Amino acid sequence: MTSATAPSGPLAALAGNAWLRFAARRLGRLLVSVWVLLTFAFLMIHLIPGDPVRAALGVSAPAELVEARREALGLNDPLWQQYADYLRGLLHGDLGTSMLTGLPVSQTIGERLPATVELAGLAFAGAALVSVPLGLLMAVLTRGGRRRPVELAFTSGSVVLAVVPEFLLAVGLVYVFSVELGWAPVAMRQGADSYVLPVLALAVGPAAILARILRVETLGVLQAEYVRTARAKRLPDPKVYLRHVLPNALTATITLGGLLLSTMVAGTVLVENVFAWPGLGGTIVGSILAKDYPVVQGVVLVYGLGVLLVNLLVDVALALLDPRSTIRES
Repeated sequence: MTSATAPSGPLAALAGNAWLRFAARRLGRLLVSVWVLLTFAFLMIHLIPGDPVRAALGVSAPAELVEARREALGLNDPLWQQYADYLRGLLHGDLGTSMLTGLPVSQTIGERLPATVELAGLAFAGAALVSVPLGLLMAVLTRGGRRRPVELAFTSGSVVLAVVPEFLLAVGLVYVFSVELGWAPVAMRQGADSYVLPVLALAVGPAAILARILRVETLGVLQAEYVRTARAKRLPDPKVYLRHVLPNALTATITLGGLLLSTMVAGTVLVENVFAWPGLGGTIVGSILAKDYPVVQGVVLVYGLGVLLVNLLVDVALALLDPRSTIRES
C-alpha cells in the first residue's frame, strides 16, 4: 500500500505561499473584471438603437459619407470580427477613431487624462491628510462619552458635508469665492489658485466620511486589550496613538477610502464641467451630446480600468497592513 506524497514543484510552492495565493487570486479576478469591462465597452456602440454613425453625423449627412464612415470604423464586418479587431487594437493601444474629428481616441484621452488624474489625486490626498488626523483627534476627545457638544457638532457636520453632491458644492464654491469674493478664478486651469475650488469640491465630502469612519474605528481600538497594555507600560500618548491605535483603525478606512477614490474619479465628470476643467469629464459629456460613441467608449474604458486599479491597490494595502487578514489566508 503506497502512501500519498505531497505535491512538489511550482504548484506546491504556490499552494504553500500565502502571498502567491493572494497574488494569483487577485490576478484572476482582475483579468475576469477587465474582460467584462472590455466586452461591455465594445457592446456600447452595438446596443444603441439605430445607426450610431448616422446619429453622430446627423440626418442630413449624405448616405455615401455615412457608409464610408461605417466602413472605416469596421461596422460592416461581422460582430465576431469586430470584437476580435477591437481586442487586437487594444493590445496595440488603439482605442478607435472619433466619428466627428477623425482623430485617434487614444490621442484625445492622452491629452485630457493627466488633468483628470491630477485633480482626483490632489483631492484624494487632501481628503486623506484632513480626515486621518481629524478622525483620530475626534475619537481621542470624545471617547467614553466626553465632550458631547463636540461629538454632536462633528457628527452632524460630517453628515451634512457627506450628503452634499460634488457638483452642487462646486456651484456654491464658485458663487461665494469666485463671483462674490473674487478670491479664485471662476473656471479653467489658470495657475495654482485655480486648483483650490475644484479640489475642495471633490475632497470635502470624502474627507467628512473618512473622518467619521476613522473616529468610530478608533473608538473601538481604544478599548482593545493591547492598547490598555501599552498604557500600563506608561508609553507616551503620541506613541500609543500612532503605533498601536492608528494602524489598527485604518483597515476599514482604507477599504472605504478605495471606494471613495473610485467615486471621486467618477465625480470629476460633473466638477470638471462646472469649472471648465480640461479633463476627461468635459470630454465624455461633450462626446455624449455629440453622439461620438468611440470617444465615449474609450473614456468609459479608462474610467473602468481606473476603478479596477484602485480596488487592486486597496487589496494590496490591506494585505500589507494586516498580513493575517482573510485577504491572504482565504
